Amino acid sequence: MLAVVSDTQGPRLLPQGPLPPQIRAAVEESLETFGVTGATGEVTRVPAPQQLQARVLVLTGMGPAQDDVTGPSLRRAAGAATRNLSGLDTVALALPTGDADRAAAVAEGALLGSYRFDRYRSVPTPAAKRPVSAVTVCVEGVDEALLEGIVTRSQVLVSAVHDARDLVNTSPADLYPETFAAHAVEAARGLPVDVTVLDENALAEGAYGGLIAVGMGSARPPRLVRLDYCPQAARLHLALVGKGITFDSGGLSLKPAKGMENMKSDMAGAAAVLNAVLAAARLQVPVRITGWLALAENMPSGTAQRPSDVITIRGGKTVEVTNTDAEGRLVLADALVAACETGPDAIVDIATLTGAQVVALGNLISAVMANDDAFRDRVCEAARAAGERAWPMPLPPEMRASLDSSVADLGNVGDRAGGMLAAGLFLSEFVAPPAGAEGTAGAEGAAAQAPDGSDGERPSIPWAHIDIAGPSYNTGKAHGCTPVGGTGVFVRSLVRLAEDLADRGL
Repeated sequence: MLAVVSDTQGPRLLPQGPLPPQIRAAVEESLETFGVTGATGEVTRVPAPQQLQARVLVLTGMGPAQDDVTGPSLRRAAGAATRNLSGLDTVALALPTGDADRAAAVAEGALLGSYRFDRYRSVPTPAAKRPVSAVTVCVEGVDEALLEGIVTRSQVLVSAVHDARDLVNTSPADLYPETFAAHAVEAARGLPVDVTVLDENALAEGAYGGLIAVGMGSARPPRLVRLDYCPQAARLHLALVGKGITFDSGGLSLKPAKGMENMKSDMAGAAAVLNAVLAAARLQVPVRITGWLALAENMPSGTAQRPSDVITIRGGKTVEVTNTDAEGRLVLADALVAACETGPDAIVDIATLTGAQVVALGNLISAVMANDDAFRDRVCEAARAAGERAWPMPLPPEMRASLDSSVADLGNVGDRAGGMLAAGLFLSEFVAPPAGAEGTAGAEGAAAQAPDGSDGERPSIPWAHIDIAGPSYNTGKAHGCTPVGGTGVFVRSLVRLAEDLADRGL
């Protein structure tokens, strides 16, 4: 498999490996004959020259020619190739891999593209549509000792992404709070990760008012899952909180029928957190990570919460529920308070939270908001390093007034304009270290800070909120290494963030 780029002179091959000049020339002469343009995502099979030990040569497009071949472009090209080569047992990739980062990008892309969700097919997948079984990456200029680590890391990360995709793609008839929690327990078996599951009785005893309220309308009660990965060498404690609404009907503020079709994906944040924690444990990342999966099913019934109900979130703050379809922030509020009680050095929550995110950034770019600009930028940097797309967004304190309630501490819905930011401001209300926290981040005297960091001081607990409403579920065509359906977005970015914190500190 070779990479093709397009430039002003037409399509051309990118150099890789000791390809004999005569073979290279023959392939390049045939590019236009076979209609090869080098466009991003283009994959073309051509007859292999006789000198090559292969029957078919595959050309994968990388878009316009650049001075530097980037990891993301390699990842997409490799993923597009393996995704389009279903049915083949073995594929060899000869893409430009002159350093460890490029080699890792090709390996990850190839594995990410080799995915298919067939759980509900009554007829076995025909051989012609099965994912590529084995991938060989041709690498030059990378030390062999590094390659073993690259392969292991790529396999761990992609396995985690695939499990997140599987969870998102699973029918909500099969994946609901109890079964999601059971999956987490089973997935952590054999790893240095302790799993604690709070059922509806424990949630009521612990005053988790958000989870209880959201789950009241369903016959399948909520769960809160805590994952603890505590390596001995850890010097930092990162808390990850994931929204896990296993199906979102909107509750009594019922969504239109079309708006419910993909709401099995409303637990993608929890799927990302679960698999990021497990991947970090497999990779032995030297950071303590506490993961929180806030799991509930939002359904309408005679027992469902009502618009105008006032609920009490864990920790004591009261919320007037004006729209039951803004439920994700209620379960996250409980989990954020619980996470703060463990005294982490930093918190990241991730959620399919608002349609406003899709309006603002579309289906490819996640939004990142934070109470600390420096930490927000670290999250965005980790995403870029992992080959995922994220964009920093503000939390304007002027918008906080839109969350005011006449009967409670705050309402669960703010201004419709900038709704993504209002949701982030709501969540920021529940990030504070309580007295007697387990860790050190809640030490007395920590500086307070407005959500936008306007006082120039760092907050007592740096916190970032990631809205993945659009990127978590692909309703369009497959592209690059992204399939139709669940994408597993931000699993790799969260692991990269943990690794970055281990390397550089907070």
